[in-house]
Amino acid sequence: MKKDLGSASELFPQSVFIVGSYDEAGVPNAMNVAWGGACTRNEIAINIGDRKTTENILAKGAFTVAPADAAHVVEADYFGMATGRTVNKAEKSGLTFVRSAHVDAPVIEEFPLTMECIVRDVQDWGGERRFIGEVVNARVDEAILDEEGRVDFAHMRPIVYDSTRRIYRVVGEEVGGAWDAGRVLM
Repeated sequence: MKKDLGSASELFPQSVFIVGSYDEAGVPNAMNVAWGGACTRNEIAINIGDRKTTENILAKGAFTVAPADAAHVVEADYFGMATGRTVNKAEKSGLTFVRSAHVDAPVIEEFPLTMECIVRDVQDWGGERRFIGEVVNARVDEAILDEEGRVDFAHMRPIVYDSTRRIYRVVGEEVGGAWDAGRVLM
């Protein structure tokens, strides 16, 4: 038996991205963004409403994106609750914000993977902005690399946002190989 839910669009867990930016005075900020993802191998799209981060990205033309991990769920959630317009989230979080060597945006050292992006396009989407960022560098903690030098998400333990329950979940269990599991139907 199936049930119609109407136009509900929040049925699947969403990646939790921590977007880093600097304001015009160079003060670092971080925001929890669930509406985003990879749109090509070297581009990331993020949708943000009227936020301090929006102003920062427009002013600097750059941002960083770090997938949040289970070890930092408290800080990741805080970055989505507090506003950079009234509090210095970098100081309050206790995390280490350092200047990227590649873009005019901060890297948060405690997150094991960060994509450093320059803005390639800004689109207006009904009161929100969609930023398309070109990844110019991916910075990774060697502790989450496998023996072949690839990111191993099982070691990283990234989190996703389950909007139907308003909780975070850990990504990790392997259920099949891509371009392999479906071979039985070929």
